[in-house]
Amino acid sequence: MSVPPSSQLIPHLENRGGVSCHGVVTAISTNALMEQLRLKYQQRPWTETLKLVYFCMENPLRKPVSNAPDGLLLSCMEKIERTLNAKSMFSVMNVLERLSRQKGLTVHVSPSGTTCYITSMMFYVEVQLEKDGDVMDVKLAHFEEAPVVCDDLVQLLRMKNYDAFGKILEDLSNMYQIPGNSEMKAKGYLALQALEKDLYLMSLLHRTQDLNRITEVLNGKVGHLVPRTGGTPMNIEFYISPYQVLEEELNNGSQVCGTKTVVTVEGTDTLHKLPLSPLIIDPQAGEDSNPVFLQLTDELSMDLPAHFVLKFHQPVPMSSSSIEEIQKLTGIQISGLKLAPLYELIVQSTLKEKCSEDLSTNKSCFFVSLPDHPKHCYFINKGSEKSVLAGALVSKIPFSHPKCVPGVIEILRHQVAYNTLISSCVSEKHINEDDSELLYFEVVPHKNTSFSVFFLHPVKENLACVVIDVISSREVQCHLHLNPQDPTLNSTDDFIARAVKRCMSVPVVMRAVFRNAAKVKADSETQDMDTEQPGPQLEQTTDSDSLKESPSGASQQDWAVKDKPNDTESTEENLSTAKPETLGDNMEKK
Repeated sequence: MSVPPSSQLIPHLENRGGVSCHGVVTAISTNALMEQLRLKYQQRPWTETLKLVYFCMENPLRKPVSNAPDGLLLSCMEKIERTLNAKSMFSVMNVLERLSRQKGLTVHVSPSGTTCYITSMMFYVEVQLEKDGDVMDVKLAHFEEAPVVCDDLVQLLRMKNYDAFGKILEDLSNMYQIPGNSEMKAKGYLALQALEKDLYLMSLLHRTQDLNRITEVLNGKVGHLVPRTGGTPMNIEFYISPYQVLEEELNNGSQVCGTKTVVTVEGTDTLHKLPLSPLIIDPQAGEDSNPVFLQLTDELSMDLPAHFVLKFHQPVPMSSSSIEEIQKLTGIQISGLKLAPLYELIVQSTLKEKCSEDLSTNKSCFFVSLPDHPKHCYFINKGSEKSVLAGALVSKIPFSHPKCVPGVIEILRHQVAYNTLISSCVSEKHINEDDSELLYFEVVPHKNTSFSVFFLHPVKENLACVVIDVISSREVQCHLHLNPQDPTLNSTDDFIARAVKRCMSVPVVMRAVFRNAAKVKADSETQDMDTEQPGPQLEQTTDSDSLKESPSGASQQDWAVKDKPNDTESTEENLSTAKPETLGDNMEKK
């Protein structure tokens, strides 16, 4: 076929009656358009037209982007292929070709037309198709290695998840973006393999047969580690919140992902000494059962223009002190950081996760609804200019030795636990949509990972305050401060600390504090009634006893107020049933 240049494409399509000479789609019925196409190309196969379109897209007009028609054509082609769902072998092959070229890779098709080779200088992916377009097999071969079957890539292509498949191609290509020749790039891949083996050995420390995933995520030396398989890189899950655990338990059979990081290697402008073989001698031979590493000699390592990185799917807000601690541990500066108030970063990241909020917004007041309790209004105080807690969004953490990873994971756990508490006060609701009762709270940052929650005393008009200090991801200290003349809230510091660790949610903890205060108030009113009217009180006590025998006759809140056993312990037991509105009524029943 004689293929015209891309400048002839618009007139070529214009004759179909679908696109004007200015690139504007004209109004035309589907039947009329299809009839015109049939009449014009009844003697030509569709493959010829598709080849023409692809040729013109690959050779764009040398015009300003705003005037070039190629963007419109590319968009139309993608919509057509998505609508057709790439059911034929030809359409699947076209999708793979377009996707690969977008990632800067080369594509070759076998003479039979059933195998597509996606290649680069350092690796290639082989996709084998049936004649009907179904994916039969996918293999991946790294530099000078035999190809291996990749079940993860097979599943992605069978599900038509081309975005995820394209992301894996991009990650594979980025892994080899190391300055130098192919031998230098291959050394970088060899160093990554050595790191992965050492991290896997560390993940086996203290592991028992009955160790569950959640315990490993929260307490494992390197979290819950999943080795690299096929095109999917090694990843480490290092933190999961109590509500994510509860959500997983309620949705039986599903797995809720906590905070993860991906382990890979990246090219740099400076040289770093990277190990080319595993360094761990005995995983449990050192002090406190820590692994013992071989010395990083010239025989076991090499200076490469690369370093290892822990990459995050979404940037993690981190305080300046945490960043400095990590940089001191790894000996490598984290580049590209832009300092800002930490609380502002946490709020914006939370809004983006919960409701895709525009990052340009500057919200600081949020309404949180809780079952069987007045609505909470939280004001996030970002601090004064002098006392502001600075931080930055961290997308990746560079390092050069496997011994750094456990320490970095612990710092990350600590930071994410702190972020979880602050983000629990953030919701997508910035306006009170009804006239319901409100309880007001102000969250004020302190140094490092401590903050205060101010609120009005439930009985008096004075301010009260709970100071929460996140010592680590597993240890929290709390202190309740009241005016000496105000009555107690019946919540000890130890109770509040246990409540925080159990739910990691400020609204749920404050609800527990207010419920304990309601019991104190109810007991006080009962004592006053005993003094003034002893006769009728006997009947009220009898009614309370009957409620204890049949708790279903009262609401959860009424039962909490009228119950008389140990108040602190009973409230703690109910914490597992106290959860934000976002988890739904079914989770409340849990």
